[in-house]
Amino acid sequence: MDYLVLGLLLFLGVHSLRLFADGWRARTIARIGAMPWKGLYSLASLAGLGLIVWGFGLARAQPEALWTPPLAMRHLASLLTLLAFILLSAAYVPGNWIRARLHHPMVLGVKVWALAHLLANGNLAHLLLFGSVLLWAALDFRSARRRDRANQTVYPPGRVGPTVVAITVGLVVWALFAFVLHGLLIGVKPIG
Repeated sequence: MDYLVLGLLLFLGVHSLRLFADGWRARTIARIGAMPWKGLYSLASLAGLGLIVWGFGLARAQPEALWTPPLAMRHLASLLTLLAFILLSAAYVPGNWIRARLHHPMVLGVKVWALAHLLANGNLAHLLLFGSVLLWAALDFRSARRRDRANQTVYPPGRVGPTVVAITVGLVVWALFAFVLHGLLIGVKPIG
C-alpha cells in the first residue's frame, strides 16, 4: 500500500501545482522555460503513475475488503464509464457542444470514471486510488472554473458534427476498453 500512496502523492501532487502553488509554478516556468518544465512535469507524472500501477497491483494481490458492492453497481459503473469516455473524447475534439457547454470535459470525465470505480469496488486500494482521484478532480474542476471566471474565458459555441465525432470516438474507445483492453491490461473483464 505504501507504493500506491507514494505514487498518488507524487502524481496528484504534480497535477495539483496549479491548484495550490500556481504562482510558484508560473515563476518556475518563467525561470527554466516551458519545455524543461514540461519535461520535468512529465517525468514526475510518469514516476508517480508507475508507482500507482505497481502499488495498486501489490495491494490487489492482498485485498482488504471494506464493503461488498451490490451487483447492480457494476452495471451502473459500466454506464458511467461510457459517459466518462465520451467526456474524455470531447476534451480533444475541437468545436463540440460538450466542451462548449461543460468547459472542462476531461476533468469531469475523470470524476465520473473515479466515481464509477468507487461504486463497483469495495476494497481499501480502490478507495485510496479512486477516492483520491475523485477528490483531486473535484478540486481541479472547481479551480478551472474559477480561473475561467477570473480570465473571463469565453468558449466558442459547439457544432453538431464535432459533437457526433466526440460521442462516436468515446463510444468506440469505451467499447474497445470495456470488452477487450480492461481484461488484458487490468485483469478484470467488466463486461463479458
